[in-house]
Amino acid sequence: MSALPPDPAPPPAAAPLTGGHGRRLGLAVLAVALVAGAAALGWRARPVAAEAVVLQARPLQRTLQFSARVQTPARVELGSTLTGRVARVAVREGDEVAAGAVLVQLEDAELVAALRQAEATLAQAQARRDSLGAVARPGADAALRQAEATRATAERELARSRGLVEQGFISPSRLDEAQRSLAVAAAQRDGAQAQAQAYRADGPESASVEAQRRAAEAAVQVARARLEQATLRAPAAARVIARQVEPGQIVQPGRALLTLAVTGPTELVAQVDERFLGQLRVGQPARVLADAYPHQPFDAVLARVAPAVDAARGAVEVVFTPTGAVPAFLREDMTLSVEAVTGQRAQALVLPLSALRPGATETGAHVLVAVNGRATERRVALGLRTLDQVEVTAGLAPGDTLLLEPALAPGTRVSPRTVP
Repeated sequence: MSALPPDPAPPPAAAPLTGGHGRRLGLAVLAVALVAGAAALGWRARPVAAEAVVLQARPLQRTLQFSARVQTPARVELGSTLTGRVARVAVREGDEVAAGAVLVQLEDAELVAALRQAEATLAQAQARRDSLGAVARPGADAALRQAEATRATAERELARSRGLVEQGFISPSRLDEAQRSLAVAAAQRDGAQAQAQAYRADGPESASVEAQRRAAEAAVQVARARLEQATLRAPAAARVIARQVEPGQIVQPGRALLTLAVTGPTELVAQVDERFLGQLRVGQPARVLADAYPHQPFDAVLARVAPAVDAARGAVEVVFTPTGAVPAFLREDMTLSVEAVTGQRAQALVLPLSALRPGATETGAHVLVAVNGRATERRVALGLRTLDQVEVTAGLAPGDTLLLEPALAPGTRVSPRTVP
């Protein structure tokens, strides 16, 4: 076996530090530690840069923007109540028509003839009534007087005959003849009396003649009404927005021939999300712009808010009316853009909503303001609110520096950097 090699020699031991050199090294380490601690403390005490705004009173306005459409007071569809051929159409789409203006004329020769016939029947009935008063009634009265006189004569003749029979101057047969004559005279008088009563103003004959006259008069009114129905007229001042008839067509009841937009106060109708119902008040001003005429805006005012909400769309209908002269370019169903002013302040302290600390409500919140270089929490009362701003009614004053970093801890040293 071969012998193992000898172990390597150990390294020389380090010489121990002598007293002066060790103290200097310890002092150096201590100095470094002190400098590092001071630097850390200085870093922690350094102010935090934070964006801020200096509050100043300024105007505040809250608006709602939505689309609307032009709507006239009423849209009327006109049709014929008769079946007939169109002779003439007097209007075209877009025409302005006055109340009572002729729009469509049907052929009316047959209706004119029916009216003439009814008028002739009425004239005949009136002539019969006049004849009854001028001829028949006086004749019946004269016949009654004559019959009464004949009966009186027969009564006297009967009385004289009785005396002569009692005296024996005439035979009893002559008395029978006188009695028959009286009976005939009495019957004639009763007939004349009945006829005279029939011809009186309140008698049945007069009533029959008057009924026939009234029936003829009603027939004339019916014929005249049917003739008037052959002419379609505008029910009110309006604009023709649709025409579905041409001359020569056969029209029937129930078919719309013309569509009219009745002239009246022009209304702008919009559907607004029910979330904004609490902001809407009658009388609020608005600025309106027609998409087709972007350089001609005009003013309007909120006139009505619907009493109910459309459940299917979750919207409420609002109606605006233009103030001043209505622009001539407005058309039925035209699309408009409306910006309604739902709240405004002449002067107010305004905060961005992003500056409110968590836990804000509709009426109050906490914000941070810079006071002596530190973030200080302050309770504020809130008023009018827009989509990104809110009015402060109490808790702040003009000139306060509002911090826009609501997440900072109160008491933090800050270095405000003012932004617009």
